[in-house]
Amino acid sequence: MNFSEAIIPFSSKPLSYHLVRSLLQEYQRPNDKINELVKAGILSTLKRGLYIAGPKLTIAKPDHFLIANHLWGPSYVSIDAALSWYGFIPERVYEISSVTTKAAHKFSNTEGLFEYTRLPLPYYSFGIIQITLGSEQIAMIASPEKALCDKIITTAGLILSSRQSSRYYLLENLRADKTLLKTLNTDVIEAWISAAPKKSSLQMLVKTLHKL
Repeated sequence: MNFSEAIIPFSSKPLSYHLVRSLLQEYQRPNDKINELVKAGILSTLKRGLYIAGPKLTIAKPDHFLIANHLWGPSYVSIDAALSWYGFIPERVYEISSVTTKAAHKFSNTEGLFEYTRLPLPYYSFGIIQITLGSEQIAMIASPEKALCDKIITTAGLILSSRQSSRYYLLENLRADKTLLKTLNTDVIEAWISAAPKKSSLQMLVKTLHKL
């Protein structure tokens, strides 16, 4: 069995260096073979030690959200990427934004741009859910409520000081879907506020959502 066939059972997830090397154990210099496979388009490098099937292969590949979870962890997809995925904002997002407890970081690779913003515990751990993206692909993503809170918290210079400014931010700046905003669970947001950055802005968000 050649390498292209050997990775098929694993190709729906990012491939670790140790997995790739184990599939190349017959080679005396597996690192050289990995470099050869990357140059040939059989493998693509996401970062050092992490790969996916390359463009020459027409087999299953991991969703960008799952790639984001693996590139820098612990992390979950949030902010614009999550809000767009849920349909809350109209823009199609090309950069995958995530939240992490580690240092902020950015990755640029063949699959796109992946950006990570640090938020502290215990706030970080609230409102994270699992979504199924395809066969054997389960990714961690913010709930709609958490994604919106994360967006407000991580936007530099943004302070929601009144219902009027909050409403303008949601409906004009974000162009958020008003019908979907009305479905948000304000009780869960209120439960997070004591542990959250920008407490006053999140309190104003809750007041604004009640009046939409």
